Amino acid sequence: MRAVVMQGLHKPLAVETLPDPTPGSGEVVVKVGRCGICGSDLHMTEDPAYGQGAGSVLGHEFAGEVVALGRGAEGLAVGDLVAVSPLASCGHCPACRRGEVQWCAHFGLQSGGYAEYAVTRPNQCVRLPASASLADGAIIEPLAVALHGVNLSGMRTGDRVLVLGAGPIGLAVAFWARRRGAAAVVVQDLSEYQRDRALRMGATGFVADPADPVGAALRELGGPADVVFECVGVPGLIQQAVAQVGNRGKIVLLGLCTRPDSLNTFAMLQKEVTLITSAFFLRQDYEAALDALASGAAEPRFLVSDTITLEATPDRFEALRRRTQDCKVLIAPQE
Repeated sequence: MRAVVMQGLHKPLAVETLPDPTPGSGEVVVKVGRCGICGSDLHMTEDPAYGQGAGSVLGHEFAGEVVALGRGAEGLAVGDLVAVSPLASCGHCPACRRGEVQWCAHFGLQSGGYAEYAVTRPNQCVRLPASASLADGAIIEPLAVALHGVNLSGMRTGDRVLVLGAGPIGLAVAFWARRRGAAAVVVQDLSEYQRDRALRMGATGFVADPADPVGAALRELGGPADVVFECVGVPGLIQQAVAQVGNRGKIVLLGLCTRPDSLNTFAMLQKEVTLITSAFFLRQDYEAALDALASGAAEPRFLVSDTITLEATPDRFEALRRRTQDCKVLIAPQE
C-alpha cells in the first residue's frame, strides 16, 4: 500500500510503499477513505515528547470501509463504513464502559490514517449512517474534542463566550457554544482570514487586533467573557484569558502546549477564576458529534478547506507548518 511516512523529527514526510496490513486477533483493517491533517500531527514531527519518529505513519482523524476482520473481531462486517476514534482501549473495563476510554489502563493513541489501509479495533469504530459521508467521519474527532471542552466548561444559556484561536478546534467550539445557547460567541485570532468561516460556523463576532487583544475582545463581546476557551496552546494565552474573563469566570484549556508557561495567580485569585483542562473526549461526545452531522448540521462541514491526494500530502504538510489560509485539510488516500 501507499503511505505517507515520517523520515524523522524536523524532516519532510515522504510517500512510500509499505506491506498491506493484515488484522491480528480482535483487529480489523479499514480502507481509509478520508483522513484529516491535525495540528497535533505537525507537533508530532517536531517534538520528541509525542514519541513519533522515522517510520511512523501519522493520521488519527480518519474514516473508511472495513475490508478485513481478524479472528474474534465482533460487531462489524466487511463493507461497513466507519469513523475510527483514535482513542485505543480495551473496551471492557469500567472506564471504557462509561465511555471514558482515556482512563483505560490500556489506553493509547491510534494513528496510521495517512495510508491506503489502517489497522484498528472494533470498539474504536462507529458505523456511519447513510446521511453521513466519509468526509464527515474524518471531522468527528475535532468536533468531539471541542464538544468535550464545552461540556466541561459548565457554559450556560445566555453566556458570553470568547474563543482564542480560529483553527479547527476553536471554530468547532464556536459551533457548539452557539448551538448550546451562548448569547455571544466571539472568535479571536491574529489575522482576519478565518473571519468568514468563523461566522458561518456560528460565531457572532470575530476580532484580530494583535496590538490590543484584550480590549478588542471586550469591546466585541460587550464586556468580560463568562467562559474563555484557549484553543491555541501558546505560552501567555492563559494570562491573556485571565484579563478577558469576568469575575468567577471559567477558562478552558484545549490548546496543546508542551512548553512551560507562567501565571499571575494573584490576578486569577482576585476574580476567583476557574481553570479547566480538557483532554480528549468521551465516547458519548464522539457519538453526539456524529449525530449532529447525520441530522443535517451544515456548519461543521465548513471546517474542510481542501481535499488532497497522498502524493500531495508531504508538500501540503510542509506548507501547513507556516500559517496558511487552510483550515481542515483532508487526505483522500484512494484517489
